[in-house]
Amino acid sequence: MTDLPVITHWIDGAPVDGTSTRTAPVFNPALGAVAKNVRLASTADVDTAVASAQAAYPGWRDTSQARRQGIMFNFRELLNARKGDLADILTAEHGKVTSDALGEIIRGLEVVEFALGMPHLTKGEYSENVSTGVDVYTLRQPLGVVGIISPFNFPAMVPLWFFPIAIAAGNTVVLKPSEKDPSASNWLAALMTEAGLPDGVLNVVHGDKEAVDALLVHPNVQAISFVGSTPIAKYIYETAAHHGKRVQALGGAKNHMLVLPDADLDLAADAAVNAGFGSAGERCMAISVVVAVEPVADDLVAKITERLTGLKVGDGMRGCDMGPLITQVHRDKVASYIDVAHTDGAEVIVDGRGIEVDGDASGFWLGPTLFDKVSTDSDVYLDEIFGPVLSIVRVASYAEGLALINRSRYGNGTAIFTNDGGAARRFQNEVQVGMIGINVPIPVPVAYHSFGGWKDSLFGDAKAYGPAGIAFYTREKAVTSRWLDPSHGGINLGFPQNA
Repeated sequence: MTDLPVITHWIDGAPVDGTSTRTAPVFNPALGAVAKNVRLASTADVDTAVASAQAAYPGWRDTSQARRQGIMFNFRELLNARKGDLADILTAEHGKVTSDALGEIIRGLEVVEFALGMPHLTKGEYSENVSTGVDVYTLRQPLGVVGIISPFNFPAMVPLWFFPIAIAAGNTVVLKPSEKDPSASNWLAALMTEAGLPDGVLNVVHGDKEAVDALLVHPNVQAISFVGSTPIAKYIYETAAHHGKRVQALGGAKNHMLVLPDADLDLAADAAVNAGFGSAGERCMAISVVVAVEPVADDLVAKITERLTGLKVGDGMRGCDMGPLITQVHRDKVASYIDVAHTDGAEVIVDGRGIEVDGDASGFWLGPTLFDKVSTDSDVYLDEIFGPVLSIVRVASYAEGLALINRSRYGNGTAIFTNDGGAARRFQNEVQVGMIGINVPIPVPVAYHSFGGWKDSLFGDAKAYGPAGIAFYTREKAVTSRWLDPSHGGINLGFPQNA
């Protein structure tokens, strides 16, 4: 164990061991073995990273927009050229198949490209002569040091949702990635340095709750961006807001896909499989519940089942369709819902345990799992399972399906499959969810729109990236200006009036 590589922090433009000697194992999920260890930051290590970002902030804030955009463009070109190298890192530490890892990076690149428009996106407004000789204009300025806490399921894309916008707007950043797959963040930080980013503008500290709490309460951290489970998102929001910070905290999900009787069932079955089992279901935008409006449920279940039999599960480097889960503990937790489904009276159509895989037998494997006739009282339906488990809930009508979705505590993403434009339009108006797909199973908005849900899927001030990201990482300043001419009005103690 002691001979394994140790992943260090990235502070002030270079690798840093830090003061803490605590470490955590980083697994290769396809092998079921520890491949590396990662240092876990102490509060002092977080303080060091924040101090580096704080020292870099004045110079970066005052760097010309042209210079900032040149660095961001260099980063975009480097990332695009080397995305295959980053994809291999993701597959080795997360387990997702290479094609899925590349897709994650490309979606992150969209946000980098959006950030390239920062000079236009942060332009203020100007009103001339609002009163005699008086002009008013607005500025959008950066906040200072911002913290980013990202999850294990998208170790490249989620950091890329945040730090390119924050940095292009003139902020400096301390990023705390998941300790389960930490290498991608160091790789991205080193690439930013190669692109010309000054030292201290982007720092990476690895760690657990100690590092998270240190960021949440630090007086020099102005804002926190987070993606993760709902209980932790709520904790992040409440703690950081209590300490006077802006917060965007994106939480969990239980995403439904409503299939109407007039839908193309082959299209719907393909979509359910793609959205339910891609990345082994470890996505906050995964479809985990198919709401089938009778009388099409039997046919739809048969089509989904047929497609599952052809999926190849195994090592993500071997051209498989689905890889392992992130850890043995998580794999076992997800698999436990199969027994819950049995107990609660659901039909287990496909059991993902004990499958043949194209990979090492010690990997954290669970194959695609399909339940039918799931009760909405069952934990299978209520919990965010976060694995390759798809539940079928049968309803009698559109209205019953809509009511079911709207009762959910979550409101992240949803989809409707139908050939009826009127039904689709009604659904997008009536459903209480933040992101909606119409014949699209994973409705993740492009970078120039914003990502985020409703209800227990989002806490805080803003959604991620897009216009909401610009507003989150900047603050508006209004300037009222008068340049006096030789004949001014003299002293007047009355309340200012427009004339």
